[in-house]
Amino acid sequence: MGFVVTLLQIYLFAVIAWIILSWIRVSPDHPVARVSVFLDRIIYPVMLPLRRVIPPLRIGGGLLDLSPIVLIIAIQILISIIS
Repeated sequence: MGFVVTLLQIYLFAVIAWIILSWIRVSPDHPVARVSVFLDRIIYPVMLPLRRVIPPLRIGGGLLDLSPIVLIIAIQILISIIS
């Protein structure tokens, strides 16, 4: 079970990095762009079903996406159940 918990913790850090990188504009030829593409590929398959269930909230002129927060909480709950 320790291996599964470690994988979940790594995925949790990947989600947090994905959130932070989504705030930063990077040119496509920058090395950070490769990290961003990799994180998109491993996180979007989990994030898309959540976004269908939890639509973004309209705040002023922008949108607030709560699905990453829900994903982080779900991962934390899974880690606490498994360990």
